[in-house]
Amino acid sequence: MDILRDILVLIHILGTAAIVGGWFANFRTPTVTQWQHIGAWVQLITGLALVGVLEMGDGEVNHMKIGIKLVVLIAVLVAAVMGRRKVGKGEPVSKGLAHAVGGLALINTVIAVLW
Repeated sequence: MDILRDILVLIHILGTAAIVGGWFANFRTPTVTQWQHIGAWVQLITGLALVGVLEMGDGEVNHMKIGIKLVVLIAVLVAAVMGRRKVGKGEPVSKGLAHAVGGLALINTVIAVLW
């Protein structure tokens, strides 16, 4: 079970890297990249799987922390989906929307590390 948890954590971190890295890479010309969109989905799936693995094992789960992180992640995912739809239609992505994806993902990382 520990190996599964470690693999899920690794994939979860890679999802964060895709979102935040894409944000930093396009900071001067903000947009929402395909990797940010994929990273948001990876974060959701692996995050839910991690909570499930912890609930099945002996690990304690801070439900308040997970709830707050889930709400922030849903905001990241909605912003990423909206941004990708605009890119797909050839419309410009607003700076606020593009920065919301990366900024909220960074906030979620800070919550994960410091709480």
